Amino acid sequence: MPQQPLDIIFEDNHLIVINKPVGRLVQGDSTGDEPLSDTVKTYIKHKYNKPGNVYLGVVHRLDRPTSGVLVFAKTSKALSRLNKQFSERQTQKIYWAMVKNKPEQNQAKLVHYLKRNPKQNKSYAYPKEIPDSKQAVLKYKVLKSLDHYHLIEIELETGRHHQIRSQLSYINCPIKGDLKYGAKRSNAGGGIHLHAKKLCLIHPTKKERLCFEASLPSEKLWQSCF
Repeated sequence: MPQQPLDIIFEDNHLIVINKPVGRLVQGDSTGDEPLSDTVKTYIKHKYNKPGNVYLGVVHRLDRPTSGVLVFAKTSKALSRLNKQFSERQTQKIYWAMVKNKPEQNQAKLVHYLKRNPKQNKSYAYPKEIPDSKQAVLKYKVLKSLDHYHLIEIELETGRHHQIRSQLSYINCPIKGDLKYGAKRSNAGGGIHLHAKKLCLIHPTKKERLCFEASLPSEKLWQSCF
């Protein structure tokens, strides 16, 4: 199946920011499908006529079934500086999700302890700390209610494996299409209605704050929000 062309939000000598489509891998895995990182390398190689291997650093990841803002580093210096920002929580990460059930509160802060099960590729949320768990914190607010689904905005304070999916599932608000975390049926194409809407960070060399926003997928339910 041919890959759709890259949706580039921003590019300079240090960064390239992509609006990741649903279903694309960020990095290679056992499936052997071409990851977005390879597609971006090919794009850079052709655009700038670069000989040999192209450097591209994966700064962070989005789950395969999700979409939205994804940043790659074009130099090792940019990668190390951006990695530091992510690990020290200096970035701002805003997601939008369509959930089946409306949360009990229109806005709240969720604090859970997540334990990852690598065999299932799944994280389980607990109300209290248990062995090998990591604290997961997010804030959410309901933006809009439709006939059958509710649009909520999430701001991540931590970046854990499947954090949003697991925490929303815990409060009985599974994301549309997310069978792994409690949705009743899958979406066509296997994606889920979770979109990395906005990411703010400090430019690795210019030191200025940049905010990137990714337009919503053209899918019908997303578009019905507006």
